[in-house]
Amino acid sequence: MNDITRRDALALGASAAALAVTGASAQTASTIKAADVPAPKLAIEKGASLRMLRPVRFVQADEDVFRANAAKFTKETGVEVKVDFVGWEDISQQTAVTSNSGAGPDIIIGFSDAPHIYIDKLVELTDVADYLGKRYGGWLPLAQKYGKRNKSDAWIGLPFGATAGPLIYRKSVLQSVGFDKVPEDHAGVVDLCRKLHKAGKPAGFALGNAKGDGNGFANWALWSHNASLLDEEGNVVINSKETIAALNWVKELYPTFIAGTSSWNDVSNNRAYSSQEISLTANGVSLYFSLKNDPATRAIAEDSEHQLLPKGQAKISPMAGLTLNAMLFKHSPYPNAAKAFLQYMLEKDQYEPWLNANSGYWSQPLAAYAEAAVWSSDPKVKIFKDTMNSTYYDGYKGPISTATGAVSADYVLIQMCAAVATGAATPEVAAAEAEQRCKRYFRRQGR
Repeated sequence: MNDITRRDALALGASAAALAVTGASAQTASTIKAADVPAPKLAIEKGASLRMLRPVRFVQADEDVFRANAAKFTKETGVEVKVDFVGWEDISQQTAVTSNSGAGPDIIIGFSDAPHIYIDKLVELTDVADYLGKRYGGWLPLAQKYGKRNKSDAWIGLPFGATAGPLIYRKSVLQSVGFDKVPEDHAGVVDLCRKLHKAGKPAGFALGNAKGDGNGFANWALWSHNASLLDEEGNVVINSKETIAALNWVKELYPTFIAGTSSWNDVSNNRAYSSQEISLTANGVSLYFSLKNDPATRAIAEDSEHQLLPKGQAKISPMAGLTLNAMLFKHSPYPNAAKAFLQYMLEKDQYEPWLNANSGYWSQPLAAYAEAAVWSSDPKVKIFKDTMNSTYYDGYKGPISTATGAVSADYVLIQMCAAVATGAATPEVAAAEAEQRCKRYFRRQGR
């Protein structure tokens, strides 16, 4: 999974190539198909102005193109738009303040499940979402899951894209121990990791309180064993035989890791991989680009490959995507202007150059944008194209809610895994403790 500090890697230098694909020549050659469907009639309020809050860019071109698109909207409509970029750590806190106070930005782009947490404070966006879906080939599964109210076709958020954390590994090192790629089965993963450890080039996955990488590893361990936090009805089912099996696998895998992963944060695996201390981890595209863009580490990038997280017992790779999700608050005096702005930013002329500028970090929520130039710009980036096709999400398999968000924020699942890995608890004790912690959150929510 992806993290807060990692975007600094690409912020150091958005490549000229990333900026070049946003130019007129790329748009002339565009293969994006847009259906001719009527747009919703949004009468922009007289004197409207808007303020948006969104996560800080980690590719400089992300911010440059986003701001340029907002300026275009102002020029075409007369609506002034102020976009503030804030640290990823601050988005959730500032969204909570905005929601509780009923004042502040008209629009906030938060992460993943945020609209489900603040649902009563938001303007429904179904008219805009339906139009965009019909125009651009339909919304992808993860976009629908995070964008729609549970068990409803009403849209409460507009996803802008998602980023994933597949495996990244040194192909020469894997080949040296007899593997062309990482096996898809649990026993095969352990076998590979043991051989990497013996060769002095171990794997490393975060088992500390790492928002992206730690939670991502825990989810992979559980989902690949067909375990889940909730069932479809929202009942807590984390204390299951599938979870016990997942924890026993983590216990078996942990001794093959580089020392210290139980205290790793979200940047630790980046540093270990870049310094060649490890040869296998999971990460977003930013690690690859940071290596590729630095002459001192370019050889490591050339020797690196990406692979979807191994399926284990699951039918598909069990990997969710951290999703940018736009919310429009009821306190906004200009809801039509806000809707028009969001729609504008997701239209082809604006969205395609923005998507290309991100060099593969964000993957599109609408099917038609899979044809964007960025996905053919580098073979090692293409794997990120289908991030939002995933049917896995935070809180899987149940309804998304404040409680599912709290479980993730409080690191319940990764702490369960770490306790077993380090010998602090048996799988049975750790699963039972996680169950009790989860149930407390759901009781507060009224379940």
